[in-house]
Amino acid sequence: MFMLRNVTKYLFGDASKESIIEIPQGQLYLVRPLSPKGYSELIFKDAAASIRRTGQEFQYQLVIQRAYEEGEEELLADEEGEDEGAESLGAEKDEKTFLLDQGLHFRSEIREGGEKVLAWRDLSGDPGDLYEFVCDPSTQASEVATFEVVAVKCQYERKFRKPNDTATEKDLQQFNFTEQPIPSASPIASPTVLPALTMPSQNALTSPSTSTKKANKKSFGQSKQLSIEENPTVAPPSALHPVPTEILAKERAELHLFDIQSEAFILQDSSIIATVSETGSWHYWLQVTGSEKEWLGQQVVADINPVFNFEYLSFIFNHYTEDGSAFSWLLRFKDQETLERFQDGLMQALWEQLNETKWSKAKNDDRQYVLDAFQDLTMEDAPDEDQEEEDVEESEDDAQRSEHYDSDESEDDIVTRDEDGNVNSQLAVGYKHDRSFVVRGSKIGVFKHTPNNNLEFSTNISKVQTPNGKLFSPTKVMLHAEDSNMILQNANDPHSLYRMDLEYGKVVDEWKVHDDIPVNTFAPEKKFSQMTNEQTFLGLSRNALYRIDPRVSGNKLIDSELKQYVSKNDFSAAATTEKGYIAVASNKGDIRMFDRLGINAKTHIPALGEPIIGLDVSADGRWVLATCRTYILLIDALQKDGKNEGKLGFEKAFAKDSKPQPRRLGLRPAHVAQFQHETKAPLSFTPARFNTGENDKETSIISATGPFIVTWNLEKALANKRDPYTIKRYAEEVMADDFKYGSDRNVIVALPNEVNMVAKQSFKKPTRESIANPVQVGGGGGGRASGRRGGSSRLGREEIVNSPY
Repeated sequence: MFMLRNVTKYLFGDASKESIIEIPQGQLYLVRPLSPKGYSELIFKDAAASIRRTGQEFQYQLVIQRAYEEGEEELLADEEGEDEGAESLGAEKDEKTFLLDQGLHFRSEIREGGEKVLAWRDLSGDPGDLYEFVCDPSTQASEVATFEVVAVKCQYERKFRKPNDTATEKDLQQFNFTEQPIPSASPIASPTVLPALTMPSQNALTSPSTSTKKANKKSFGQSKQLSIEENPTVAPPSALHPVPTEILAKERAELHLFDIQSEAFILQDSSIIATVSETGSWHYWLQVTGSEKEWLGQQVVADINPVFNFEYLSFIFNHYTEDGSAFSWLLRFKDQETLERFQDGLMQALWEQLNETKWSKAKNDDRQYVLDAFQDLTMEDAPDEDQEEEDVEESEDDAQRSEHYDSDESEDDIVTRDEDGNVNSQLAVGYKHDRSFVVRGSKIGVFKHTPNNNLEFSTNISKVQTPNGKLFSPTKVMLHAEDSNMILQNANDPHSLYRMDLEYGKVVDEWKVHDDIPVNTFAPEKKFSQMTNEQTFLGLSRNALYRIDPRVSGNKLIDSELKQYVSKNDFSAAATTEKGYIAVASNKGDIRMFDRLGINAKTHIPALGEPIIGLDVSADGRWVLATCRTYILLIDALQKDGKNEGKLGFEKAFAKDSKPQPRRLGLRPAHVAQFQHETKAPLSFTPARFNTGENDKETSIISATGPFIVTWNLEKALANKRDPYTIKRYAEEVMADDFKYGSDRNVIVALPNEVNMVAKQSFKKPTRESIANPVQVGGGGGGRASGRRGGSSRLGREEIVNSPY
């Protein structure tokens, strides 16, 4: 039983302390009572258990931190030099963190003989798996009891999102998990690191009936009562549905709801009617009706994140309530024909809603292109994936802590927020020189990339102003001419651009582009032009594409290399290949491919409907990456058949009956629901980018939405692997992100008031814990030796390198 009345309040009282409570000595085991993998495994033979705050209110971590005996650390370091696989697990080998959530079923036990044990579920393992922290014999029973009470109160705060001092004893009793005794951990030999465990299925590619069975088995000890105690996800009340004017699809199916606790789809109704209807004025509605109740009603909009999986005859989507809560649903149909009919109706509704044009007016091949983009499929010629990740490069870490202005300031003097309220907004990563530039209002911070993959604050350009002395905040920047210049855009002057000399840190030229044609965006002449002294670059207005040459007198737009359209195409983004082929996207959602300026596009890719806010192209032109608000589109530009087989869509037009094969890189609806459960904010991706380098192959894609950075493994995405992306969550919104030039292993991230370089290997698979648990920027010490560095004042290569700016 918990002793809930006499817990001292001082443990929570000092908010400046990261660690709330600690048991300084014990051993960590992974116990698998029901698994063929082996009964138990000693993870850390000497460790400390603590509960600490995160960067987010009402969120706490259970932390088990490994300790080393004298000389053991050096010995293990030598062994790991021979075993690169151990290094690839990163910080997992020295510290394990668990979000204090009700789903852990955290509890304690004092056994006969006085052994004191803390135990909690392994949510990433098999049914019945759990972690056990066996306390050192010197630990007092009162310490264990107090530790458990703190954990209970932390779980209360997370669940109800309010301070624990408002909780009654009855409120706290729901976190009392004493359904079964804790199985004994048998102390067997420990490997150096814990082997990676296979995650339970949490996506639509698991058969819904299988998901239901797994969810039912998930309860520890097979106890049927636990499904109630866990508070599984409950369907919200259905919204009132509008009167339909036309029925686009009406089919019978099974209905499943994604349960965040068990991370599986749970059967709700074995027979429902799913109806897609038009309700007037380009509005459409999805209604799911059972024999006894209306299950849900949802407007058909891009935010539902529709995914069709024909292998399992399933349609997965997100449903939103008025308070911003998100739920992930799965419909399973009886056969492929039924699913195809429903898909036709749903995609017609979505396409017409986005384009405000009747589906019947779209060409047949355009309609098929749209349908293909929204279903799980495997790209043709997807490369084989022979290994999970490349070997992690070995290097020592200088752990340089960058600062706001002067490198000799103390940490207390660091300024991380401007009095004018400006925050970091844009990021430009150098190709020629190891520098990154971060725009913050009318200031630009310059950060050096160290040889050991850290950031070091270099200087601050404090005033960005026109040659006439007028201060402005750049809305877009691009490095130019061997990274010696930066081209700046001023929102108040759409017909001009500005050149900053980075050696002097000031704007030295104003380039008038044209009297009548504005510059809405611009792009380099070729993908790696900023590595050279190339002076020309591309400019776009809403309906024109042209070359800008700053060397000519007068207006800088070259009239002979202007392609202007009569209709308003609403161009929004452009990107180029290493040969200078050009891809142009629009707010309508379509993409044009050119082999040169001044002519018609060789290939026109139809719109899915959402505006394209960012565009990137692989160096060889094979892959086009288009970013929309709720998904990223990966397009194969290589022609596979016909007279132009082997040619790119930039070089030759696709045949009339052929279109580039699209791949929609969305997040799985279940993960979107968990994202929005935590943030209460819709998806909004930053422009996605490939890793890049003159002689490097594109292997990864990076983007961000809200506080989450997401990186896709390109091979896994093309091969339709189960988990093609990993994530890292921050406590604040990610403003901009990009790979370090010449590497796919290091990512540069601009938060509102911080600039970081982070190792990609520190990203995690999307689980309840990694989604809910923000990373601690800048770290903070608990005073106990951990890993290879004696304290937390020095950050590991797997951790964030913090540069407040």
